[in-house]
Amino acid sequence: MQQESDKSMATPHHTRRGDTRRRIQEVALTLFAEQGYEKTSLREIAERLEVTKAALYYHFKTKEDILSSIAEDLARPIRDLIAWGEAQPRSLETKQELLRRYSEILWQSTDLFRFIQENQATVRELTIGETFRCATAALGDLLKDPDAPIAAQVRSVTALFSMHAGMFVTRNVEGDPEEKRAAILEVALDLVAQAETNVAVD
Repeated sequence: MQQESDKSMATPHHTRRGDTRRRIQEVALTLFAEQGYEKTSLREIAERLEVTKAALYYHFKTKEDILSSIAEDLARPIRDLIAWGEAQPRSLETKQELLRRYSEILWQSTDLFRFIQENQATVRELTIGETFRCATAALGDLLKDPDAPIAAQVRSVTALFSMHAGMFVTRNVEGDPEEKRAAILEVALDLVAQAETNVAVD
C-alpha cells in the first residue's frame, strides 16, 4: 500500500516538471521566432515565463540546450518513421505512406520547422542542424530509387522538400490549416507518383 501511495504522490510532481519543460520550450521558440535566436537571452526567456534565471537553469543551462531538446522531441518520431520505412518494400505505396506520416509529424511541429527555415545560418552552426540534415538525407534515400533515371530521383527527393517549402509558402495564406496540409501533401504524393511513372516508362 505504501508503494502505491508513494507512486501516486510522485506522478503529479513528474507531470508538473514535464509541463514546466514544455512551457520553457514553447516560450523560447516564440522568442527565437520574434527576435532571432542570437538576440534572445536566457534572462528574457525567464522573464517571459515569470520565473527566476536560477529556476530556468534547473531545466536548461543554455539556449542551445533548449533548442536541442525541442529538436530531439521532433527527431524521435522521425527516427521511428525512418526505421519503419527501412523495414518496408520500396513500393509506391510505401513512399506515399512515408510522406503521409511525415506530413503529420511536420504539422505537429510547425513552429520549429518555420524557425529552422527562417534561421538557416544559425541552425547550421548548432547540433540541431546536423540532426535534421541526417534525417532529411535518410528520408530522401527511402523515397528515391538509386537505379532510377536522374529525373525520377529528383522528383522523389523534391517531394520531400516540397513539404518543407509548402509550410513556408502557406504560412500567410488564408484557409483552414488542415486544408493547407492536405494541399501540400497532395503535391508531394503527385511527385513520387510521377517519379514511379517515369521509371516505368523508361
